[in-house]
Amino acid sequence: MFVIVRFKSALISRNLTTAAKRRRVPSIYKSLAIGEAQKAVTDYLHTTRSLSYSHAEHIATNASSSIRNLILNLDFSVATFSKSIRRHLRYHPINEFEFFFESIGIDLGEVGEYLPEKKFFFSEDPRVLEAACALSGFGFPWNKLGRLYREERSVFLQSGDEIGLVLGRLSGVGFSTVAVAGVCLAFPSVLCGGVEIGCLFVKVKRLFEEFGSEDVVEENVESWYAFGRKVRVFYDLGFESEEMWELMGRNRSLFMECSEEALVNKTDYFCRFGIGKEEAALLILRNPDVMSFDLEKPVISVKGVLKHFGLSEDEVDALSLKHPHVFGRNKMKNLPLVVRALAIHERIFDKLKNGTYQLLSSYSLMKPDEDIDREYQRGLEEIQNLRCKTHSFQKLDFLHQIGFAENGLTMKTLQHVHGTAVEIQERFQILLDSGIDFSKACMLIRSSPKSLNQKPHSIQEKIRFLCEEMGDSLEYLEVYPAYLCFDLENRISPRFRFHKWLVEKGLSEKNYSIASIVATSEKAFIARLYGIHPAIPKHYFERFSYRKDRTTVS
Repeated sequence: MFVIVRFKSALISRNLTTAAKRRRVPSIYKSLAIGEAQKAVTDYLHTTRSLSYSHAEHIATNASSSIRNLILNLDFSVATFSKSIRRHLRYHPINEFEFFFESIGIDLGEVGEYLPEKKFFFSEDPRVLEAACALSGFGFPWNKLGRLYREERSVFLQSGDEIGLVLGRLSGVGFSTVAVAGVCLAFPSVLCGGVEIGCLFVKVKRLFEEFGSEDVVEENVESWYAFGRKVRVFYDLGFESEEMWELMGRNRSLFMECSEEALVNKTDYFCRFGIGKEEAALLILRNPDVMSFDLEKPVISVKGVLKHFGLSEDEVDALSLKHPHVFGRNKMKNLPLVVRALAIHERIFDKLKNGTYQLLSSYSLMKPDEDIDREYQRGLEEIQNLRCKTHSFQKLDFLHQIGFAENGLTMKTLQHVHGTAVEIQERFQILLDSGIDFSKACMLIRSSPKSLNQKPHSIQEKIRFLCEEMGDSLEYLEVYPAYLCFDLENRISPRFRFHKWLVEKGLSEKNYSIASIVATSEKAFIARLYGIHPAIPKHYFERFSYRKDRTTVS
């Protein structure tokens, strides 16, 4: 115990003392220095810390950044470097967990998130090392174990025997050791056991057999991992659907020719229609040629694309009157949220899944200048001249993403929206998470752009107060969206509570609307109170208003 405390003290003091300027390693000797450092750390972990030689070597050879940082603590001399680094390790022990986590594939910059608190040595918590040794012994590449740890940390809390039992069960399905390791890396949760996990492995095995094993997957862990990741794209979207597994079995080319990234991008595209993840997956599996469609770059005219999808002239005109902010030009990549902003997404998606998905690839602008908005173009020119144009373009891009078209209304909305694109997106998401329909949230922003200038917590609290304290519903925001722009603590709450008190006491014959209570200027509001009774304003300030002395007990 005394040795551990002394080692920790040495490690801390090493970071606190200011070392003299070190002699850097010349470029021609960098490989030599790294090799010697890796050998020294291997010997240190094996001899001093009692790790098996193979596991010590795995850690030392796969923790390149930690090795380089160790070298920087030393003066370099070709003749003495090997001895000096070993001497250094005797008196300056390494944080074994730091080297370990980097060695299993976690970037050194992220390692701090995973380090156990106040622990430096495996002897203080041997579980992660024991689990890693069991996995590596089975056939998992040591430097890929970070994939498991990031996603399913609980695997590393199991004993080596427990991990061995699970891996034995999975091997019993009929997969090779290499295949089990690759599929487990793609589906880390399978190592936690459970009946449903065994079913998953059986289905993956059946799928692989339907494809034919000759040229689908090479017999190495990385190829099996890549195969498993593609299967997981659809598994995560609707793993309970037997139809999905059957369709995957019929679409060998989908898994042979498409990358995981391409599958993710296409499934994400159709998920944005807001119709359910499983439906998005099934559309692709039933119509695999949709993978070849360019759904990113093409420019669309919203009016033109709606007619292309079969909407009548009258329907399009009615939508343009109700949602003028959506009409104009946009990008095909934003089409899913464009139709959600118009509240016709279910209708459009039904057309796509019922055989007319080819409409996505057959659409094109009727003419080069179709639906170009001059006011929007002038706005773009003004943004180009701004010092912070990148910031403005990012916000503009977000508005386009949620369905706002290239028109003057969008430019006017942009002028009133403050904050970064990331902040605005977070605030918009709060509206959706609060239960506001996507189309209505867009209408709210169009009517009251400054609503997006509120902090997320503030938006949540105002909506909570509206529904719980005022007893109204989210629909009221359609009537008076500017409600979200007022201060809750200093305006909405004190005025509403006082109005409620007046009504309860029979002092007010009128039951004012929320808008009338909140939007009235301070001067007019006090005049209204004075009209009820000259003493009422004094009572308001003393008992309800934010102006009251905070030490006053109500």
